[in-house]
Amino acid sequence: MFRKLLTTRSLCTSAVIAALYAALTLLLAPISYGNLQCRISEAMTLLPMVMPAAIPGLFVGCLLANLLGGVTVWDIVFGSLATLIAAVGTYSLRNKPILAALCPVLSNGVIVGAVLSFVWGLPLWLTMLEVAVGEVGAVIIGFVLLAALKRVDLSRFQ
Repeated sequence: MFRKLLTTRSLCTSAVIAALYAALTLLLAPISYGNLQCRISEAMTLLPMVMPAAIPGLFVGCLLANLLGGVTVWDIVFGSLATLIAAVGTYSLRNKPILAALCPVLSNGVIVGAVLSFVWGLPLWLTMLEVAVGEVGAVIIGFVLLAALKRVDLSRFQ
């Protein structure tokens, strides 16, 4: 799979996904950052189920959104890693959609929730729950996105 991610087509697809993720996150900044967040761009964390090139694109897009969004260094590093872990998990469980969708919810809920709790001194369980609930909203939108993509021939993006 790694070789397939290095083709010109896959690199371009990853770059477009990264740009879309970062732009959407920054455009919707008021709801994209903080303990009560719903990053609509996180809907794309389900894309690895049908498009492996989304994995590096999601990581880079999240990294850019966190760098440009003015969050702490902890969130830049660990928030971006949470999205990478979610994307890899989603790809790994691509044949089990419900389990695949739990990857972003759990990864971001636990990791980003812990970071925000550490940085802001908020209760750990509450912060994890708040981030996870926002992620559930994004994942629901992700299923709508996947349903729309079923009408598109995705083989040209592989």
